[in-house]
Amino acid sequence: MTDGWESWPEDGPGVVRLPSGRLVRGRGLRDPLPPGPAPELGLYLQARRAPEVPWEARLLRWPDFRLPADREEARSALAEVWRAAAGRRVEVACGGGRGRTGTALACLAVLDGVDPAEAVAWVRRRYHPRAVETLWQRRYVRRFSAPGPEA
Repeated sequence: MTDGWESWPEDGPGVVRLPSGRLVRGRGLRDPLPPGPAPELGLYLQARRAPEVPWEARLLRWPDFRLPADREEARSALAEVWRAAAGRRVEVACGGGRGRTGTALACLAVLDGVDPAEAVAWVRRRYHPRAVETLWQRRYVRRFSAPGPEA
Protein backbone atom coordinates (compact mmCIF):
# COMPACT_ATOMS: atom_id res chain seq x y z
CA MET A 1 0.00 0.00 0.00
CA THR A 2 1.11 3.51 -0.69
CA ASP A 3 0.69 6.53 1.58
CA GLY A 4 -2.74 8.05 1.10
CA TRP A 5 -4.22 4.83 -0.32
CA GLU A 6 -7.95 4.73 0.30
CA SER A 7 -9.66 1.37 0.50
CA TRP A 8 -13.32 0.68 -0.27
CA PRO A 9 -15.71 1.81 2.44
CA GLU A 10 -16.48 -1.47 4.22
CA ASP A 11 -20.20 -0.72 4.25
CA GLY A 12 -20.22 0.40 0.60
CA PRO A 13 -22.59 -1.20 -1.94
CA GLY A 14 -21.35 -4.63 -3.00
CA VAL A 15 -18.20 -4.50 -0.86
CA VAL A 16 -17.18 -7.89 0.53
CA ARG A 17 -14.53 -8.39 3.23
CA LEU A 18 -12.64 -11.61 2.63
CA PRO A 19 -11.36 -13.53 5.68
CA SER A 20 -7.87 -12.01 5.22
CA GLY A 21 -9.35 -8.50 5.42
CA ARG A 22 -9.06 -7.78 1.70
CA LEU A 23 -12.01 -5.78 0.39
CA VAL A 24 -13.45 -6.48 -3.07
CA ARG A 25 -16.47 -4.81 -4.64
CA GLY A 26 -18.94 -6.77 -6.73
CA ARG A 27 -21.50 -5.00 -8.88
CA GLY A 28 -23.76 -5.19 -11.89
CA LEU A 29 -22.66 -3.20 -14.92
CA ARG A 30 -26.28 -2.35 -15.74
CA ASP A 31 -26.51 -0.46 -12.42
CA PRO A 32 -25.11 3.05 -11.95
CA LEU A 33 -21.58 3.31 -10.64
CA PRO A 34 -21.82 3.44 -6.82
CA PRO A 35 -20.77 6.64 -5.08
CA GLY A 36 -17.33 6.88 -3.55
CA PRO A 37 -13.85 6.17 -4.82
CA ALA A 38 -13.35 4.65 -8.26
CA PRO A 39 -11.82 1.20 -8.70
CA GLU A 40 -8.13 0.95 -9.47
CA LEU A 41 -8.58 -2.43 -11.17
CA GLY A 42 -11.70 -4.03 -12.60
CA LEU A 43 -12.23 -7.61 -13.70
CA TYR A 44 -15.19 -7.69 -16.07
CA LEU A 45 -16.97 -10.97 -16.70
CA GLN A 46 -18.52 -10.51 -20.12
CA ALA A 47 -18.96 -12.57 -23.27
CA ARG A 48 -17.40 -10.05 -25.66
CA ARG A 49 -15.82 -6.88 -24.28
CA ALA A 50 -15.05 -5.04 -21.08
CA PRO A 51 -16.75 -1.71 -20.44
CA GLU A 52 -14.76 1.39 -21.27
CA VAL A 53 -13.61 2.74 -17.92
CA PRO A 54 -10.90 5.21 -16.86
CA TRP A 55 -9.14 2.67 -14.62
CA GLU A 56 -7.19 -0.50 -15.34
CA ALA A 57 -9.58 -3.14 -16.64
CA ARG A 58 -9.34 -6.77 -17.62
CA LEU A 59 -11.88 -8.83 -19.55
CA LEU A 60 -12.54 -12.41 -18.60
CA ARG A 61 -14.67 -13.97 -21.33
CA TRP A 62 -17.62 -15.43 -19.44
CA PRO A 63 -21.06 -15.76 -21.10
CA ASP A 64 -24.16 -15.02 -18.99
CA PHE A 65 -25.42 -18.00 -16.95
CA ARG A 66 -22.40 -20.04 -18.03
CA LEU A 67 -18.81 -20.65 -16.97
CA PRO A 68 -15.59 -18.90 -18.03
CA ALA A 69 -14.60 -19.65 -21.61
CA ASP A 70 -11.05 -20.52 -20.46
CA ARG A 71 -10.82 -21.94 -16.94
CA GLU A 72 -7.05 -21.59 -16.67
CA GLU A 73 -7.31 -17.93 -17.65
CA ALA A 74 -10.10 -17.53 -15.08
CA ARG A 75 -7.97 -19.00 -12.27
CA SER A 76 -5.10 -16.74 -13.25
CA ALA A 77 -7.29 -13.61 -13.47
CA LEU A 78 -8.98 -14.32 -10.14
CA ALA A 79 -5.62 -14.92 -8.46
CA GLU A 80 -4.40 -11.59 -9.90
CA VAL A 81 -7.46 -9.79 -8.51
CA TRP A 82 -7.05 -11.50 -5.13
CA ARG A 83 -3.40 -10.38 -4.91
CA ALA A 84 -4.24 -6.84 -6.04
CA ALA A 85 -6.99 -6.52 -3.41
CA ALA A 86 -4.29 -6.48 -0.72
CA GLY A 87 -3.42 -2.91 -1.67
CA ARG A 88 -5.74 -1.65 -4.39
CA ARG A 89 -9.45 -1.05 -4.87
CA VAL A 90 -10.62 -3.88 -7.09
CA GLU A 91 -14.06 -4.66 -8.40
CA VAL A 92 -15.53 -7.68 -10.12
CA ALA A 93 -18.58 -7.11 -12.29
CA CYS A 94 -20.89 -8.69 -14.83
CA GLY A 95 -24.13 -7.48 -16.39
CA GLY A 96 -26.48 -8.09 -13.47
CA GLY A 97 -23.94 -8.54 -10.70
CA ARG A 98 -25.32 -11.83 -9.35
CA GLY A 99 -24.38 -15.04 -11.20
CA ARG A 100 -20.96 -14.51 -12.70
CA THR A 101 -19.96 -11.86 -10.15
CA GLY A 102 -21.15 -14.03 -7.25
CA THR A 103 -19.30 -17.02 -8.68
CA ALA A 104 -16.09 -14.98 -9.01
CA LEU A 105 -16.47 -13.63 -5.46
CA ALA A 106 -16.97 -17.17 -4.16
CA CYS A 107 -13.78 -18.22 -5.98
CA LEU A 108 -11.93 -15.27 -4.41
CA ALA A 109 -13.17 -16.50 -1.03
CA VAL A 110 -11.71 -19.94 -1.84
CA LEU A 111 -8.38 -18.30 -2.67
CA ASP A 112 -8.62 -16.53 0.68
CA GLY A 113 -9.11 -19.75 2.63
CA VAL A 114 -12.86 -20.45 2.61
CA ASP A 115 -13.64 -24.15 2.05
CA PRO A 116 -14.87 -24.58 -1.56
CA ALA A 117 -17.87 -26.56 -0.28
CA GLU A 118 -18.89 -23.54 1.86
CA ALA A 119 -17.96 -20.69 -0.49
CA VAL A 120 -21.34 -20.26 -2.22
CA ALA A 121 -23.19 -19.98 1.11
CA TRP A 122 -20.43 -17.67 2.37
CA VAL A 123 -20.81 -15.24 -0.56
CA ARG A 124 -24.60 -15.36 -0.40
CA ARG A 125 -24.46 -14.22 3.24
CA ARG A 126 -21.95 -11.45 2.58
CA TYR A 127 -22.76 -10.24 -0.93
CA HIS A 128 -26.22 -11.19 -2.23
CA PRO A 129 -28.64 -14.01 -1.31
CA ARG A 130 -29.05 -14.98 -5.00
CA ALA A 131 -25.35 -14.88 -5.88
CA VAL A 132 -24.10 -17.85 -7.95
CA GLU A 133 -27.20 -18.54 -10.03
CA THR A 134 -26.78 -21.90 -11.75
CA LEU A 135 -25.97 -25.45 -10.80
CA TRP A 136 -22.93 -25.25 -13.11
CA GLN A 137 -21.65 -22.15 -11.32
CA ARG A 138 -22.07 -23.85 -7.91
CA ARG A 139 -20.14 -26.89 -9.15
CA TYR A 140 -17.44 -24.63 -10.57
CA VAL A 141 -16.91 -23.02 -7.15
CA ARG A 142 -16.82 -26.41 -5.38
CA ARG A 143 -14.13 -27.58 -7.81
CA PHE A 144 -12.21 -24.29 -7.91
CA SER A 145 -8.55 -24.31 -6.91
CA ALA A 146 -5.76 -21.79 -6.94
CA PRO A 147 -3.51 -21.65 -10.01
CA GLY A 148 -0.10 -23.26 -9.79
CA PRO A 149 2.92 -21.33 -8.48
CA GLU A 150 3.85 -20.12 -11.97
CA ALA A 151 0.62 -18.08 -12.33
